[in-house]
Amino acid sequence: MKLLIVRHGDPDYSIDSLTERGWVEAEYLSERLSKLNVAAFYVSPLGRAKDTASLTLKKMNRTAEECPWLREFAVPVRRPDQKGPEPSAVPWDWLPQDWTADGRFYEEAHWFERDVFEEAGMKREYDRVTENFDRLLARHGYERDGRVYRAVRPNNDTIVLFCHFGVECVLLSHLLGVSPMVLWHGICAAPTSVTTVITEERRPGIAIFRASAVGDISHLYVHGMEPAFAARFCECYGNEGERHD
Repeated sequence: MKLLIVRHGDPDYSIDSLTERGWVEAEYLSERLSKLNVAAFYVSPLGRAKDTASLTLKKMNRTAEECPWLREFAVPVRRPDQKGPEPSAVPWDWLPQDWTADGRFYEEAHWFERDVFEEAGMKREYDRVTENFDRLLARHGYERDGRVYRAVRPNNDTIVLFCHFGVECVLLSHLLGVSPMVLWHGICAAPTSVTTVITEERRPGIAIFRASAVGDISHLYVHGMEPAFAARFCECYGNEGERHD
């Protein structure tokens, strides 16, 4: 089975939709996805993901199942460098010098033990998302068994999920057995990027997932479009027009 995890297009967060550029990105994405034989589509309930999916679905005369757990993983936390009485930061937006100083963040079994994460109920929300994800995979023939999946009904189906960067990293961390903190801060998924994860069944009935592409935006490059900067921070501190926070 092949999973395509798609980030929404360039966002206009003020209206939970897409910018003018984001709609163009979604159109280029639809040209790519509409050529595939897709078994099922799933989408976040948030507008920017649903709008991104809409062009592909219209082109293919298909519908997508809305999954509340695919919404952005925006659990508010009290970031060490931020002041104020209420937690306001998202977990994937820490300064490198802060999160890298705590080795637990690198560990699959301990990344959630930081006090601000425990206060926010981070692991509880992570488990809620991954348990729902596993239920979806079981519907498509792959049942979680420890760190592998039992291929109950092995198949070559393609499944597409339209969602968000934060939750994408949660899904990948669960499939690959790594801390989401490392993925949140170590990979980039530009707007409308496609991450491809494919099952490997090297012995009958036992499968794992392997990522063959992360954050692919070849559908933009085909049209000569550079990726939106929405997924990144400044390459060099002095670069004008590139964000630091």
